[in-house]
Amino acid sequence: MSARVTAVGEQTSLSDRKRRSGQRLVIGLASTSVDADFKSLVKRIQPAGFILFARNVEEPAQVIELNRELSSLLPQALPPLLTVDQEGGRVQRVREGATKFPPLRWLGNTQDSDLTREHARFLAAEVAALGFHLNWAPVADVDSNPKNPVIGDRSFGRDPQQVSQQVATWIQATQAAGIIACAKHFPGHGDTSVDSHLDLPVVEKEAPELEEVELAPFRSAIQAGVAAIMTAHVVYPEWDEHHPATMSSKILRGILRERLGFKGLLVSDDMEMKAVRGRYPLEEQLSKATRATVDMFLCCESPDLQLEAYENLVHLQESDPLYDRLMMDSDRRLLAVRERFLKSPPQRDPLLLGASAHTNLALKIRALGES
Repeated sequence: MSARVTAVGEQTSLSDRKRRSGQRLVIGLASTSVDADFKSLVKRIQPAGFILFARNVEEPAQVIELNRELSSLLPQALPPLLTVDQEGGRVQRVREGATKFPPLRWLGNTQDSDLTREHARFLAAEVAALGFHLNWAPVADVDSNPKNPVIGDRSFGRDPQQVSQQVATWIQATQAAGIIACAKHFPGHGDTSVDSHLDLPVVEKEAPELEEVELAPFRSAIQAGVAAIMTAHVVYPEWDEHHPATMSSKILRGILRERLGFKGLLVSDDMEMKAVRGRYPLEEQLSKATRATVDMFLCCESPDLQLEAYENLVHLQESDPLYDRLMMDSDRRLLAVRERFLKSPPQRDPLLLGASAHTNLALKIRALGES
């Protein structure tokens, strides 16, 4: 296929489109090691990065080696983002051999910014020691619905201002330690009574309350310089009655990018979650999310979905030059994150895992904040 001009001074080719499409994906794998099928898939897709779950974890040395092997699958010119959900509490993928930090709620209950900074710094040190670049944390949702089945004590608390302060402090300390933070789940998953892993939640709130509660922590996260934000597979009829936030230009482009001024990396929640998977054709999901300025898509397990997403992203660019331009924008935002965090990664010292200072801090937070 010949090159085609898409903007002043810019051309694109099939190889450009394939590279950009792969760089829109963060993918997971099935087991604790890399097999031939996964290597073949990675060679074809050339993803932006990888995400590990408990199914991929045996103990720290194995995680470190797995991250090393995953890095070796991709060219040095496009180093992968190695990522994990290591929030503490019930969402902590690496447990054995690492400090078992309590949930963020207990930290929020202390209302102690110094403890929050120390927690973020110690957790970042352990994440770095395991070979990761990005921690999919913190949860910036306000836990405003007691019936919420998925957020609960993963949130810093129920008061928007307190959550906002904690979120900003935690992000600043994490990123100062060299680990990419990701505030989630924009514009807020705290007032749902449905788990988006299982169904499509709807938040029936008027705009003033959404502004005061849901958006407050994300404003603080942006002001704190957060590098990444994750979208919510949740419908907010006050802003967009037809699409979940992940697919909504009104919410992501209009509110997050234009009104709140977020210029960083925007990442979807897992595209395998039942809030979106099978509810809309995949190409429609990817098309609308791309138009809404989503930069990367999490495809956490299914190789079939990973490959289908890649092929759809290539096709979108072939079908309309608009997608070439949008994916060039995403390329630039991903490059900025790599330049900021991967050029001088933090020290990776396995001896920091489960260090006595870290364990003592976890015990202190439990003693002060358990409720």
